[in-house]
Amino acid sequence: MNFSRLRLLTFDVTDTLLQFKTPPAKQYGKVGAMYGISCDTNSLATNFKQHWHRMIKEHPNYGLVSGIGWEQWWKEIIIGTFKDAKHNLANDQLDALSSHLIHAYTTSTYWKHCRGALDLLSYLKHKGITLGVVSNFDPRLSKTLENAKLRHYFQFVITSYEFGIEKPDPKIFIEAMKLSKLKDLKPDECLHVGDTATLDYKGAKNAGWNAALVHIKDRDNIQSKHEFLDPDHVFATLFDLHKYLLDSSGEKLTFHSKN
Repeated sequence: MNFSRLRLLTFDVTDTLLQFKTPPAKQYGKVGAMYGISCDTNSLATNFKQHWHRMIKEHPNYGLVSGIGWEQWWKEIIIGTFKDAKHNLANDQLDALSSHLIHAYTTSTYWKHCRGALDLLSYLKHKGITLGVVSNFDPRLSKTLENAKLRHYFQFVITSYEFGIEKPDPKIFIEAMKLSKLKDLKPDECLHVGDTATLDYKGAKNAGWNAALVHIKDRDNIQSKHEFLDPDHVFATLFDLHKYLLDSSGEKLTFHSKN
């Protein structure tokens, strides 16, 4: 990866730039209590995981493919999560609860910056590199980034729902190149950063891009599962990626934020 040649850098969001302040199941339990619904957190966690995987399989890309739409997609997950934890819940309770959670996850209340995010974004912006977001997400993402005070760093935000295609399809990376509006941009002048080996790293590499995998605690383990990974481009945190980019350019690391 030749940092001096990079002109476009894109990021995934969840567990790359932003992470949950509280595990979803715990947060669901707190909001449920506001609506008079008391459930065991462990049950909510198990149920959420089951319904999440079911909906991904039955209604890909947040319900776009099947036509139910992203809001209904989330409502089915939320309602199913609570119904399986506690039977005989009133429909009006569940409707109000699901609407509350769908809106709440666009706010900064439930999200925090991943370690090193602000410093890295500020550095890249200062270097004049065009930044964008490429994420398998629903249309709430731009609002979520605004509320997390990150949206202004990016020239564009691509969600799989709005574009109609999910990572790892190379088409979503080609679209990012178009939206960058950079003249004569080549794939090897682009870098995508994410936390998923198949969707982010391999997806970008298949489009001819450079790729970096972040927030990987056990590098040896993930490399044994995914032999296509370059060990030099797998990082524990965004801080480590930032340091790598600085080292490759001969600069020193400075801090501007507390994250």
